Amino acid sequence: EVQLVESGGGLVQAGGSLNLSCTASGFTFSNTWMYWLRQAPGKGLERVSDISDGGSIQYYEPSVKGRFIISRDNAKNTLYLQLHSLKTEDTAVYYCARECNGNNCRDRGQGTQVTVSS
Repeated sequence: EVQLVESGGGLVQAGGSLNLSCTASGFTFSNTWMYWLRQAPGKGLERVSDISDGGSIQYYEPSVKGRFIISRDNAKNTLYLQLHSLKTEDTAVYYCARECNGNNCRDRGQGTQVTVSS
């Protein structure tokens, strides 16, 4: 059974930082391209960042590029997302996922809430 479990969300002031983690199990993590998506209140799911199986290729949605850093530790089956210089518009539930085609993903975690206050 595939499991993706996010953690690390919380409440932070604008300009602050958070570190999200996603622990994966039930599939070969080291062979899998992984994704972070988010859903803000009243909005659709948005692709934020993704990373190749070896970690050498990363994608960032333009609004987060330069502020967020995606990484992975294949030995620990864990995906990370560092969030820096947070803005109120970054408030959302953040999900890790695998096998995504656009915003449609085969598997997605339960999400972790990130709330940025002004």
